[in-house]
Amino acid sequence: MSYLFEKLFKLKKNNTNARTELIAGFTTFFTMSYVIIVCPSILSTGDGIPFSGALTATILVSAFSSILMGLVANLPFALAPGMGITAFFTFQIVIDMAVPWQTALGTVFISGLIFLFLSIIRVREMIVQAIPDCIRYGVAAGIGLFITLIGLKEACFIVYSLETLVTFGKFTPKVIIFLAGLAFTVLLVSKKTQGSLLIGIIFTTVAAYSCGRLWGDEILVRIPERLVSLPDFSTAFFKLNIIDALRLGMVGTIFTFFFTDMFDSISTFLGVAQVADLRDGQGQPKNLKLALLIDAISTTIAGPLGSSSGTTYIESAAGIESGGRTGLTAVIVGLLFLPCLYLAPLIEMVPIFATAPALILVGLYMIRTLANIDFTEIDEGFPAFLALILIPLTYSITQGISWSFIFYAFLKVITGQAREIHPMLYVIVIFAALALILV
Repeated sequence: MSYLFEKLFKLKKNNTNARTELIAGFTTFFTMSYVIIVCPSILSTGDGIPFSGALTATILVSAFSSILMGLVANLPFALAPGMGITAFFTFQIVIDMAVPWQTALGTVFISGLIFLFLSIIRVREMIVQAIPDCIRYGVAAGIGLFITLIGLKEACFIVYSLETLVTFGKFTPKVIIFLAGLAFTVLLVSKKTQGSLLIGIIFTTVAAYSCGRLWGDEILVRIPERLVSLPDFSTAFFKLNIIDALRLGMVGTIFTFFFTDMFDSISTFLGVAQVADLRDGQGQPKNLKLALLIDAISTTIAGPLGSSSGTTYIESAAGIESGGRTGLTAVIVGLLFLPCLYLAPLIEMVPIFATAPALILVGLYMIRTLANIDFTEIDEGFPAFLALILIPLTYSITQGISWSFIFYAFLKVITGQAREIHPMLYVIVIFAALALILV
């Protein structure tokens, strides 16, 4: 077995061993395992994908994509449906645009095919190399704020206000339980407890069980008749509607989803490589071509399986900090997801507001990238600031990314620094403008 591991993952060359990779795999899994609950909860919001189908899809996308990243790219990066793109899929496409979730899954599949094509001809690699660092950091932080906003909204900590747009939502039982869960989760994180976010979700769910029974009028948690079940392949598995997704009226939606998904996944991937310091001599992520290819495959399979697009998770850095340096870490993470296929009833007990503390902490992790931005330089700081502030305030990743690219190019040109702009960036700016027109 050790010979096989060495041959597949080149452990000695990467100054690691199987035991270290095993620990790193468990660390990454427990750090990001909240996705098993959070993603299906978001995807099933409103008239979204049925929870049990979304849960099965989330687990399958996470397991298959992570294993593939490990075996093909030999990187310790775990993948799962992305938080930012999951929020975009549900709140902007399904809810705001009133696109049926089956058709929305069709757009995921189509965008995945486009990703595959662009990855094979290395266009996505060129796009990654063209994105300025300030925009990379600003977008990552903006997505973090977006996810935090969603968490606060789901917990009813902030609510709509006619006078001020948003306001504090009063001390209801739900808000009090949320605050207790948030305080407990922050305590676990401060003590560097493995699986802090997942433990925090469980704690908040247990506390919420008392609501409607010991206090309050609304029952938030219901005990299922059974705790295990077979995976649900009937509600979302291969339910995508490609025909309707290809209609002329969906062109704008496909482009918007493609543009948002591409830069969401690229931003997260670059963020992980930055945090983990797994870069080559040119400052680009290691095995970039293969990693982007796996990312594209993850998006492509997500549509047929019944989930939003898969992407590299920033929590992979936790396993890397524990010593993970090869794809064996990612393979272990993928294998650990599979048993969760049979825990749907247990997972479905968790109310969506119980995931709010985890969302807020993920937002914290992502906003740390702001420390790398020089805000004293207007041509670097302002584009990053636009991404940071517009993504949450417009409730649109597309808006934040697009304006960030446009103003970066504009400021570089008017300040006489046009030579610093990568030629591919001009193409990106054109597509960013199209995205704004079509949204």
